[in-house]
Parts: sequence; structure tokens; C-alpha cells
Amino acid sequence: MTVTIVVGTQWGDEGKGKITDLLSSDMDMVVRYQGGNNAGHTVVIGNKVFKLHLIPSGVFYNNVSCVIGNGVVIDPAVLLEEIESLKSNGHSVNNLKISSQAHVIFPYHKDLDAAQEKKHEEGRIGTTCRGIGPCYVDKYSRRGIRISDLYNQKVLRQRLEWNLNEKSFLLNNFYGTKIKYDIEEIINGYIGYSHAIKKYVIEDSSYLLSEAVSNRKNILMEGAQGTMLDVDHGTYPYVTSSSPISGGACTGAGLSPKAIDEILGVVKAYVTRVGGGPFPTEIKGSEGDKLREIGHEYGATTGRPRRCGWFDGVVMRHSAKINGLTQLVVTKLDVLDSFDTIKVCIAYKYKGKEMKEFPSDIYKLEECEPVYIELPGWKQDLSKVKDFKELPVNAVKYLDKLAEIAGCRISMISVGPERSQIIRV
Repeated sequence: MTVTIVVGTQWGDEGKGKITDLLSSDMDMVVRYQGGNNAGHTVVIGNKVFKLHLIPSGVFYNNVSCVIGNGVVIDPAVLLEEIESLKSNGHSVNNLKISSQAHVIFPYHKDLDAAQEKKHEEGRIGTTCRGIGPCYVDKYSRRGIRISDLYNQKVLRQRLEWNLNEKSFLLNNFYGTKIKYDIEEIINGYIGYSHAIKKYVIEDSSYLLSEAVSNRKNILMEGAQGTMLDVDHGTYPYVTSSSPISGGACTGAGLSPKAIDEILGVVKAYVTRVGGGPFPTEIKGSEGDKLREIGHEYGATTGRPRRCGWFDGVVMRHSAKINGLTQLVVTKLDVLDSFDTIKVCIAYKYKGKEMKEFPSDIYKLEECEPVYIELPGWKQDLSKVKDFKELPVNAVKYLDKLAEIAGCRISMISVGPERSQIIRV
């Protein structure tokens, strides 16, 4: 029995979907523990590309139980669309289970998200405007509506009436919108959603998880986004509204920390970031554009172009510390095939002084300059490499440097988007 947590070690988009999909073949259960449909996990099977936003990546294996935990916020319309898309492509979702304690995204959450971004034009967070943040706000202010509430019309109406009054006042009087909500239309719509997903809903995912641990099942905990977007340990306020780090798996699914065996950090061979916020190793100009195009760095959820930069060792050390990584998976190594030299940031320089620890103050971070070392490129196509021994010497040296910075061993290397393009170490 093993319980493995898969976390992103940068600003998300590290390739966790592919790695989770690969690991799922050996699992009995895959659990998504936080976030919502603001994240997209891409899985390539043959010539088909699947972009999962809510359903765990283990869904492609019929013998794997796929659980959406209590820490996830769910847009039922998106969930049903995803279910239907998988079914139409020949994939059963009968292995899906949804915690009744997960919170629900409503139209006013999305409207608030968009209005807040527009209002704060100069200091935009770069949210996907999917309503994730406002839904988490309601959760923690104890005004949220959970999946279980959809099956109690009295409670649903009471909570909706209060929320619609508050949100309508805020949207129209502070944000200057002219939005009107029809409570009957919303209630009827969400009752319809509740019927459509009822067969997947379970009382409490933590009991299911506890039973699986007791029965010594293999469990994979799947996070969304990345460590640097964690609401407590990331580049606040340019973060998500939940906790993607390994500790978030415990609260987002009801897992005891004592049950965890492995914490696997997924890291891209370079760094990308979507939206606003400081990015010390960002490459601007033609070289950054080249990296974006070779790596197809566009958001799985929004299609927005990602900002690209060299590998940031300061971020890596911070992420390894916060998560307690036991293994490292390096993705998109092949994207660097054509570069003569490759830079790795080993420290920051702040007001003339070198620092190796990640600053918690983003205003300080904005003034930091990366301290680089340069490593020679390998100038070879890695996409068909199957064995670690076949890697060029310079590629191995690059990987050794990343492992040294992370302080843990590399267990897998991805050299392309397909399932088969993986090197196990």
C-alpha cells in the first residue's frame, strides 16, 4: 500500500495531468483534493487530447476509483460537460465519486470574479473568471452552498435568497453592473444538475479514503495549480484561492498526514506562469517567444499565452521545503533541445546581496535579479529516447543540477506529451 501525493512545484502547468495518468495505472484510487475548473490537466492518448478540469486523471482506467474531494469547488455545468465529453469518446465515468461536502459554483460567483478583475484593472490577479475565488470566499465566510444542499430544496432556497440579495447589491452598487438574477430559474437549473450527478455523489469522501487506507489500497492524491500559487506559501496576492501543496491533500480530502508515503513534485525543465505577479527568471523578447512556441505554452483552460522563463532554483528549493518532496519528475525536457546554452537560476540578488531563500514579500521579490549559471545544451532530439542511458551527457548534467537543487532524486523524465514519451530512472 502506498499513498502518493502529486504536486506542482512552480506556478502550475508543470504537466501533472500526464504524470497522474501514468501513475494511475498502478492505483486503486485517484483523488482530486482542491481547486476547480480554473485548472486543466492535459492527457494525450494516441491522437486524442483530453483536457480535464474537474475529473481526476485516473478516469481513463475503469478499475480506478476517481474521487472529487471536499476541497474542490464544482461548477456542475462544466462537470456534466466533461462527463459527456468522456462518454462520447468511449470512456466510462462509472468510477467517478463526488464528495457531498464539495462547494458549488453559482452564476454570481463568476459575475463577481469578472467584475472584481475589471474593477482592479491596474492590479489584476489574472484570474480565469470561472468563479473559483468568490466560491471559496463564500465557503470560508460560511455562506457557501455544498453539493448536499442541492438535495434539500428548503436549505437551497434559503441560502440562495441570502446570497442573491448580497451579491446583487454588491455587483450593482459597487461594481456598477446591471445584473438581475431569477431565483426560480437558478433553483430549477441546479436541481436539474443535482439529478444528473446524483449517482456519483457520496456522503463523505474522507470515509471512503480512510477505508481504502485501512484496506492497504494504492492511492494517488492529485493537486491542481502549483506551489507558488498556494494562498499561504505562494506569491500572494497573485495566487489561487486554495492550497495546492502536499498539506492541502490532507484537508482537501480528509487524509491523515500519517498515511502519506511519497510526495512527488512535478517540475517543468523551465518555468512558465499565467497571469500577473512577479517572475524573476522571465525571458522577454524573441527567446521567450521561441520557448513558448516550441513548448506550446498556452493555457489548457483559457488558451492564454504563458509567460516563459529559465529554471528557477530558488523557487525549486522553496517548493521542496514546503512540500517535503521525496521524488522529482522533470517534464518537457525535450523543449530545450535546440538551445545552445541553458540558464539555471541558483540565487537572487537583492540590493547587491545574494540570497538563496525565496522572499515572502512580493514587493521585495519584484526587485530581485536572478543569478544564473549557464550549462551547455545537448542539441539533440530527445522525443524518441526511452532509456536514461541514451540521454546525451549534457542533458544528464542538466538533470543532475535540478536534482541537486531540489535535494531529491529524479524518478521520471517526460520528453513529449504522449503517454509513451517517458523515461523512468
